[in-house]
Amino acid sequence: QVQLVESGGGLVQAGGSLRLSCAASGRTFSSYNMGWFRQAPGKEREFVVSISWGGDFTYYTDSVKGRFTITRDNAKNTVYLQMNSLKPEDTAVYYCAAGSTTMRAKEYDYWGQGTQVTVSS
Repeated sequence: QVQLVESGGGLVQAGGSLRLSCAASGRTFSSYNMGWFRQAPGKEREFVVSISWGGDFTYYTDSVKGRFTITRDNAKNTVYLQMNSLKPEDTAVYYCAAGSTTMRAKEYDYWGQGTQVTVSS
């Protein structure tokens, strides 16, 4: 299987930026489609963005288009989420996941432990 570990979360003021990283180990990382999800307290886990195994296809939820960018470096077994122009509504625990490019969490096979992102106004 694949083990995923997120990092890079923290506290930032509205309008600021963060870059999240998801380091993978186990089976060949480049073979997996990857996604980022987020979950705020008391709310459902929400799809954010996904990327194909080769990096040529990406799919963003409307609320982050133009602000967030997903990339991957298969040589480093890492996927990144660059988050710019952050808003308080972006506050959540962010999870990386492997196995799909859809917005449905149940279609992903592997999950990281999550990293907290807090955006203050």
